[in-house]
Amino acid sequence: MPPASGRASPGAVIVEVSDRQRVLRVAPRWIGGIARRALRAEGIAAAELGLMLVDDRRMAALHERWLGIPGPTDVITFDLATGPAGRGLLRGDIVVSTETARREAGGFGWTPRRELAYYVVHGILHLTGHDDLSPAGRRAMRARERAVMRACGLPPPPRARGARR
Repeated sequence: MPPASGRASPGAVIVEVSDRQRVLRVAPRWIGGIARRALRAEGIAAAELGLMLVDDRRMAALHERWLGIPGPTDVITFDLATGPAGRGLLRGDIVVSTETARREAGGFGWTPRRELAYYVVHGILHLTGHDDLSPAGRRAMRARERAVMRACGLPPPPRARGARR
């Protein structure tokens, strides 16, 4: 996915949504609003964010190409910040699989759209420096996910506190 094309000025947040799937109807304005509220909850005042919605086939191709892992995943985040700490501007692309969201949502007892919103929040937290590779990092990230989901007007994700996704 090409980087977000707009240039954010100080205090501006640009979110470009690209819907390249036919699995789940998602209003770009709604999912873009989730991303904006999540960025605000993280204290981000200037951002250029590309958000791409894909099916599992496209996600699997990206997962293999960029991470060398076969098969689809739920979310892949690309940090596009340049220079020292991105010069105060968050720049990145987040790719989310609507097909994975639809498949996984039922197991957690909530809607595919909420699962998709959770993936966007998770990706934004990676862009803001959160990591879930260690048990302690995962616990901290899950706590932050719950807080950001609430800030977005959504229920917290129905995950065990330290669980892997």
